[in-house]
Amino acid sequence: MKLEDLQIYKMAMQLGEEVWSLVEPWSYYVKDTLGKQLVRSADSVAANISEGFGRYHYKENLNFCFYSRGSLRETLTWLTKAKYRNLITLEKFEELSQLCETLSVKLNNYIKTIGKAGKVQL
Repeated sequence: MKLEDLQIYKMAMQLGEEVWSLVEPWSYYVKDTLGKQLVRSADSVAANISEGFGRYHYKENLNFCFYSRGSLRETLTWLTKAKYRNLITLEKFEELSQLCETLSVKLNNYIKTIGKAGKVQL
């Protein structure tokens, strides 16, 4: 199995690209404060999935999946702040929140499949 075959990786990459497109037109100050944090946390979701996958040891893969799960929650926090500060519409917030929630469930399911033999049981 290749990394690019993992649905969670594809979804995490999609999240990063959607967040980037969202933040890109913001003013310098907003980008420099909230925007950078949001982009970094969203990009970290896919990056940690990738790094764990590349470690080839189930314990390291698990740890990086846990980091990815934390970054996903952080992304939701930054999205909530963006909503409160009227930087994104309620509709966009709900759309991205739903993507995060779906990815969270799938990431948790993926974590359950990582076995002691280091193989993914999909």
